[in-house]
Amino acid sequence: MLQPKLPTMPQPTGLVTPSAVVVEPTTITPGTSAPQPATAIPVPSRPVVQLTPGTALALVGGGTAVVLVVGAVLVSLLLAVAITGASVAVCAVVLRSLLNADAKRR
Repeated sequence: MLQPKLPTMPQPTGLVTPSAVVVEPTTITPGTSAPQPATAIPVPSRPVVQLTPGTALALVGGGTAVVLVVGAVLVSLLLAVAITGASVAVCAVVLRSLLNADAKRR
């Protein structure tokens, strides 16, 4: 009762003929080897990106702006959650007061 029933695979309905593929042997001929490079490229001893005082100041300013924006977004989200929680608490108190007043009248 609880065992699943597996569907059967459908069989092909038309006439199926295997395709005849003829594989012809190929001969491998040795090629000429590529010449070795004469000299190696020297590795630069200095970094590729150079930080000037202007670019360093721009990076610091950009990083500060990103931190301030992300902080403002997170603080506003936290404030929204706090306001929502406070309003739900006020609604709960009002509903409790209404239900208790209704029970006292009976």
